[in-house]
Parts: sequence; structure tokens; C-alpha cells
Amino acid sequence: MSEVDYCVVGAGFAGLTAALRLKQAGHSVALLEARDRVGGRTFTEYLPDGTWIDRGGAWIGPGQDRIYALMDEFGVSEYKQHHDGDAMMIVDGKKHRYGGTIPWTMSPWAVANLGVGLLSIEKMAKSLPREAPWDAKQADEWDRISVGEWIEQSTMSKAAREMLDMALAGTYTSAGSETSLLWCLAQMGSGGGPTFVISGKGGAQDARPVGGMGAIYGRIVAELGESLHLSQPVRQIAQDADGVTVGAADLTVRARRAIVAVPLAIASSIVYEPMLPVDRALLHQRMPSGAVIKTSIVYDEPFWRSDGLSGQSAAPGTPATLTIDACTDTGEPGIMCVITEGPAARRLTKLNEAERRATLVGELVDRFGEKARTPREYHEQNWTTERYSGGGMISHAPTGVLTEFGYTLREPCGRVHWAGTESSAVMCGWIDGAIRSGERAAMEVREAETAAVV
Repeated sequence: MSEVDYCVVGAGFAGLTAALRLKQAGHSVALLEARDRVGGRTFTEYLPDGTWIDRGGAWIGPGQDRIYALMDEFGVSEYKQHHDGDAMMIVDGKKHRYGGTIPWTMSPWAVANLGVGLLSIEKMAKSLPREAPWDAKQADEWDRISVGEWIEQSTMSKAAREMLDMALAGTYTSAGSETSLLWCLAQMGSGGGPTFVISGKGGAQDARPVGGMGAIYGRIVAELGESLHLSQPVRQIAQDADGVTVGAADLTVRARRAIVAVPLAIASSIVYEPMLPVDRALLHQRMPSGAVIKTSIVYDEPFWRSDGLSGQSAAPGTPATLTIDACTDTGEPGIMCVITEGPAARRLTKLNEAERRATLVGELVDRFGEKARTPREYHEQNWTTERYSGGGMISHAPTGVLTEFGYTLREPCGRVHWAGTESSAVMCGWIDGAIRSGERAAMEVREAETAAVV
């Protein structure tokens, strides 16, 4: 049995940051990760030619101060996302090229509906208390209806409904009918509102770390050294009056406290002794992840740039729900990222790899021309089937969950503490939120031990 001050479960950015801050404070720590790699819902692959691809979370933006602080700490620089050129929106098979955030070339009625919908979400989101959205005056009302129901009630244009569903529910890689309006408002409000969420320049897709997310987590791994233990899925966490015993695949750790920093759906696979309080246990059951496939298609050059396109496109409900220029800081080779979300991702998963490739390349040819037909490489990451991710890039709350169980997101259960981007009141759902949660949990366990001594 290994004995340490603290045990952290899960080596995504939340767990990595918690373990890092504890070790930097002079404590012994064991970080247990089920996978044979770190990064959690981020995953940087380095190709033989030195090119790197982010198979998971990749982008950063203004207001995400904690990831920027971590980058400064380890000397990782940023580069701006390529935004020059027109974006493209495909609705009912018709392509609309436009500049900015809103597809102004569509019918004025659809554009007006879309704009009003986004403004309404922005206004409602700003009315919520970030730390406790379930206490808002209209929390019960907003938690009773889904995002899909609200869109149907508030939007008259079919095109605007489709775009709003993609912009709002698509964030949670689920259908609008599966996600509570209150959760959508709380999550988007934690980042400043829907404009930030869907924007490139000045928004959530403003920039990327040079070298990908792996350039950050690789340096954390180097600092943690032997504190990190890979291929150690945690099976049980037992706590008593003096500490916790964490049982993994072939390693047992004894510590004063544990921080669980895995997706909510995965946290339910751990056996807790004694059992968790009923509301926390029910939260694990009721906050699933969605479905998302992130595909990086590599070309010799980013040909769309010379054609006056930014590479950003959106087509609600299609196999290529979103595309975005994913080139590295050098600009070559050309990397087009295709993101397939929600029901479209579930449908795509039913095809074999060759069929999926043909389908997605065909979508790119339709949008960007014949130059898209012959990629030199194809890299697919189906997060939907990732055993230790539980689905999409963020968990979501269906109707009724947040007002009933949301208060347990950060509340410790005895000597078991919680981290993960979904538990962050600021930048919930982003890597920055995961880092914030890890730092909060690290401080929490230290303060709890200090209070116990006093």
C-alpha cells in the first residue's frame, strides 16, 4: 500500500492541476489515471512530421485566466485562430457565405429570429447567480423546460430554430430535448453568454496553445514525476475517521483525503464506502455526457484560405455539424477539423470507418470544392465510445436535475472532494473551468486538514 497526503483520481486538466498545486505546496500526492495517457477529454497527438493534432478540447479565449496563467507558468505561448475569410452556414441544403458571427445573407426573418433568440439567452443567463443558479428567481420555471421546448416556443422561423438548436444544445453534444434550459443558461453564463460561446475572434475559439494542449499537460506530467500512475482505473474509495483508502487496478493508496476529478458519468462507476449521500449519488446518474466525434482531416495546404474562406462552416443535423480551420501555428499542412455532435454523431457511429471517412470527405467537397477530395491523412476521435470519458466533451443536466441536485456539484462528501469542469462556476465546460476546479479542490483539501488540526 502506498501512503501519501492526498490522492487525486483522474488525470484530465482538473486532476492534473489539483495534483500539481498540492505537490507545489509541499505535499505528497498520488494521481491515479485509468487510461494509459493523461489529458482526459483533451488529447494531443504528435505526428511523425512534427505536426500536432488536438483530438479533444483545443481552444482558449479571453477571460480564461487560469489556463493562461498555467501557460505562462510553463512557458507555453498562444497563437490566434485563423478567422480571415468568410464563414459558411448550410440550411436546407442552401449555402450562405458571410462575415462575422451571424449569417446575414439568410432571410431577414430568420436572421432576426436568431438574433432575438441569442439576446434572450444572454439576458436570462446574466440574471443567474453564478455560484448557485438553482437559487435564481426563475430557476424552477427554467429547469422545467428543455432547450428544445424553449426554442419551439420562442422562435418562429424553422431555419432559426435549427441554428439555435445547434448553437445551444450542440454545445452539450445532445439534442435540445435532452438538456434543461436552466443548465444551458448557467453554463453559457459562466463564460459570459452565448456570444462568447459561439464566437471565434474574441470568443471561446479565439486562440490555441502552440504545440496543442499536450504542450501544457506534458510539462505538468514532468513536474509530477512518480506521483502519476497510469492504467490504474479506480474501483473503490473507502473513507473512515482518519483518511481514505483508494483501490485501483493493482495499486492501493492510503491518503488523508481524495479528490475525484473524473466526468460525472464515470464517477458513478466507483464504489464508495460508506455510500455517498443520496443527492450526490443521484447527480452522478442524472448528468450524462452526449455524443461527439472530432475528426482531423489533413491536406498538403489550407486551400480554403486562398479561396477566401475561414474554414468555419455549420450545417445543423448533418454528419459534419461544424468545421473549423485547425492548422498549427505554422499554417501548414492544412488541417480541417470536423465536429459531429449529438444525434448526428450517434448516427455516424453506426457506420464503419471507411463509410464515415467517405461521408465526411464528401461533406467537405460539397462545401469547399474538389480540392477537399484527396486528403493525405484522416484522424478520427470518437469520444462517444471513450470508456473513461463517458461520452461528449461536457456533461449536461436534463430538466429538473439542477434545481434538485445541483447544490452537490462542489460539496465535499466527508473526505471525498470533487473537481471537474462541470463543477466550476466560472468557465464551466471549458478547460479553463477544469483548471479552476482543480485549484479550488486542492485548496479545499488543504484547508480542511488545517481546520481539523486546529
